[in-house]
Amino acid sequence: MSLYHIAAVDPALPEAAVLLDELSASLAAITGDSGRSSFDMQDVRVPGALFVLARNADGKAVGCGAFRPMGEGVAEVKRMYAQVAGVGLAVLTHLEAAAQEYGYLRLRLETRLVNQRAVAFYEKHGYERIPNFGKYVGKAEAVCFEKQLSLPENQP
Repeated sequence: MSLYHIAAVDPALPEAAVLLDELSASLAAITGDSGRSSFDMQDVRVPGALFVLARNADGKAVGCGAFRPMGEGVAEVKRMYAQVAGVGLAVLTHLEAAAQEYGYLRLRLETRLVNQRAVAFYEKHGYERIPNFGKYVGKAEAVCFEKQLSLPENQP
């Protein structure tokens, strides 16, 4: 049982905007790029997409994350952010379970090589490095990951 209540929300919600702004500032400090150009709110408002907020016991938003459809059976994790330790894993676990429910077989994501905390986090939680995809092809500063999701019990 998670210590956090995680639920789907619109990314334009003021609490979400605060977290997304904090994420952008953090990424800019670590990588020199806020990552804003890699996230379009419309991408997580389409069928097969999800944006979630994690709230602590007091109801304060302390983390967020999203995925968007990429293609057949694949979704891309976007805008993962946690204000406090433990929230990131709770959000990622929620996104993985939701992605399976949506019928996705794999999750992909990109982060920057210089963001060693993120690289270590994803590797620790079963994400494997893959060749850079999409707009990240040929960008040495980017590192891409993928995780195979297991099928739900009721599917072949």
